[in-house]
Amino acid sequence: MSLGLSIKKERFCMHKEELFENTPIFRALFELALPTVFGQIILVVYNMADTYFVGLTKSNHMLTAVTICMPAFMILTAMANLFGVGGSSVIARALGKANYDRAKSTCAFSFWGCTAFTLIYSLVVYIFINPVINALGGTDPFVHKYARTYLMYTVVFGGLFTSMNALMAHLVRSEGKALHASIGVVIGGVLNIALDPLFMFVILEKGNEVAGAAIATALSNTISFLYYVVIFVASRREKSILNVKLTGESFKNNIPSCVFDAGLPACIMTLAENISYAILDKLMSYNGLAAQTGIGVAKKVNMMAHSIVRGVTQGALPLLGYSYSCGNRVKTKKTVGATVLISASAAFICTVASLLFANEVIGVFIHETNEAHIYGIKFLRILCVGAPFSAVTYTFISFFQAVGHGRKSFVLALLRKGILDIPLMFVLQNLVKIYGIVLATPITDAICFVVSLCLFSKFAEKHLAANKIRKVYNPVTGKNEVVGEKN
Repeated sequence: MSLGLSIKKERFCMHKEELFENTPIFRALFELALPTVFGQIILVVYNMADTYFVGLTKSNHMLTAVTICMPAFMILTAMANLFGVGGSSVIARALGKANYDRAKSTCAFSFWGCTAFTLIYSLVVYIFINPVINALGGTDPFVHKYARTYLMYTVVFGGLFTSMNALMAHLVRSEGKALHASIGVVIGGVLNIALDPLFMFVILEKGNEVAGAAIATALSNTISFLYYVVIFVASRREKSILNVKLTGESFKNNIPSCVFDAGLPACIMTLAENISYAILDKLMSYNGLAAQTGIGVAKKVNMMAHSIVRGVTQGALPLLGYSYSCGNRVKTKKTVGATVLISASAAFICTVASLLFANEVIGVFIHETNEAHIYGIKFLRILCVGAPFSAVTYTFISFFQAVGHGRKSFVLALLRKGILDIPLMFVLQNLVKIYGIVLATPITDAICFVVSLCLFSKFAEKHLAANKIRKVYNPVTGKNEVVGEKN
């Protein structure tokens, strides 16, 4: 190993030790999570930008087309989470053991794995685009037409850049560069917000607003992707763990299985969430275009609370993985507690704001006080109630991902979206009609809250119990030394 490389690694180690070991927990979480939260908010805002600007057309067909495409679009995020969250978890644990070669090999595997999966998905959407749109609830001829246009630009042509943006943000964040990770998201967000009205109302002719919104999204993601390319190139000079050179080592030492084990719950959670939303949209389509438009807008607004929570938990993931891997059980528990407190508090504030200002918030996207506007207000107030409960569940899902217990994350993810909420939609629909479909979400969040607490409690009892402080005679020094951890 060259002297230069040794120095770079030493500096990197010092940075990690300072942030992950010596920095107070709340301060470390603040440093790691704040840029991530900001990036997540920007991500939601620029996803909502399409909805906002399309809403200016006052066309329910266009607005519905954009909102029903969200599940298909978010599957790209699921791909990124599979390799991004999974890769970050493995990298964090490798860094905790100072295994830099394993961290680099994991980074390369995650990069190319995500690339391959995304390309396959984009091809499948292109081949089966009409059945996909129908399954999403786009049975209305005009809605179908606009949805097809939106998916072609955002998923078929621009899907790779969207997915890779999210992946590379995870990988950059795993090295402790949360700010750099978020800058890429901000670039994409700001560009999308700026390009939306340019393409929709200036460059393209009237009637092509959906195409304009889709082109703006694809182009902004492409430019954001180029930013991450620059980060990766610059990191090579710093001899960091960021690496895209795929070698045989990337497939050895259980790297693929470890990545999938940690990342699959995050992927399944996103996939199941979007399948759940697709079924929700489908059931709403039987209640008329106004109900379908209202739930589409309400879902997107409710995503704001979830984006903040995900930002906090994703930011905490490297710290959790590192502390647990180092054997610092007390700090691991305290970090979990701090993450729960921050995420649940943020979700509660969002819930209160949604309850109080639902009319004003929905009015931003639906500019007329019509049936769709009324539905949107009522649906938002129902959905937002579950946010504080889901915040706790998100925290424990991220925790189990960070410490390599992916099966527990998997169970929680499937319970939250899939196993519980989908059957409840059909059951409650028969009991309280249209509002029962929406009510299934907060009820499921409350149930998963209880289950997640039970799972963590059992895990903590077995794996995070601190050794009692005691004095032990050391025959080497000939003195009694204090060992154990203080709760």
